[in-house]
Amino acid sequence: MTVPDMLVIGRRGQLAGALARAAPGAGLSVTCLGRPGIDLAEPESIAEALDRTAPGVVVNAAAYTAVDRAEMEPERARAVNAWAPGIVARWCRECGVPLIHVSTDYVFDGLGRVPYREDDPTGPLGVYGETKLAGEIVVRNGLERHVILRTAWLHSADGANFVTTMLRLAREQRVLRVVDDQHGAPTYVDDLAAAIVRLAGTILDGGPGWSSSGEGLWGTYHLTNRGSASRYDFARTIFDIASRGGVARPTVVPIASAEHGASARRPAWSVLDTGLAERRLGLVLPHWRDGLERCLDRVAAEAA
Repeated sequence: MTVPDMLVIGRRGQLAGALARAAPGAGLSVTCLGRPGIDLAEPESIAEALDRTAPGVVVNAAAYTAVDRAEMEPERARAVNAWAPGIVARWCRECGVPLIHVSTDYVFDGLGRVPYREDDPTGPLGVYGETKLAGEIVVRNGLERHVILRTAWLHSADGANFVTTMLRLAREQRVLRVVDDQHGAPTYVDDLAAAIVRLAGTILDGGPGWSSSGEGLWGTYHLTNRGSASRYDFARTIFDIASRGGVARPTVVPIASAEHGASARRPAWSVLDTGLAERRLGLVLPHWRDGLERCLDRVAAEAA
């Protein structure tokens, strides 16, 4: 059996795909686990899958991310977002393997108006945020050698995300109504993946601050692209950039979240302060507009 440097849980997700692309360039071998090899709603499946790989570091990039559907399927969301991370953390503790666990800005209530720091009070508004926060807690309490990375508004050139949804809707409709009262940091998965791979490599090297005792740099960090935008601003920028390549520009109309009619409430403000990750881990992501430019370049290249 070949032992991978990095095991990524969540093979079908956009972040897992980006991690699989980024790892070889950093000299790390990677294995991605997902269905049918692992079912995060089945505890026995998780431990058995981990036993078969015995990695140097685990990255849990899996999550139940259907924010609205989670309100109708709370037990499924809880199984994937809360219970499964606890099982992974317990396995990591028993086997002496560090864990990088990816979480979300939705653990906050969005009532603030300055970027959230890691130690700010949490207050999720819906099932998705509640279950992701529960997952953080079980990881934090169950494993000393962990890094929890909260990120936000992930997008990529493929899969289901805000960018691909906007481009699809623009092919179907001439007018798009987009909420203007939700603010966050759009984050390109390739940028986040590159940072996680760098972090995993540093942990595997056992450098200063990454002791086996759980002391040092372990803990919770915020990691997003720099800058912030409303969903409306994000959508307009998508079409500003994409129209240069011939994509038809729809009319984008700002609306309030209440008009959108979503089942789950979203935080109005979920911008994360990334200063701690920059100072302690040396992880600095580009501005979100730069990430979006590269994302749309990839969309165009794949469509050519």
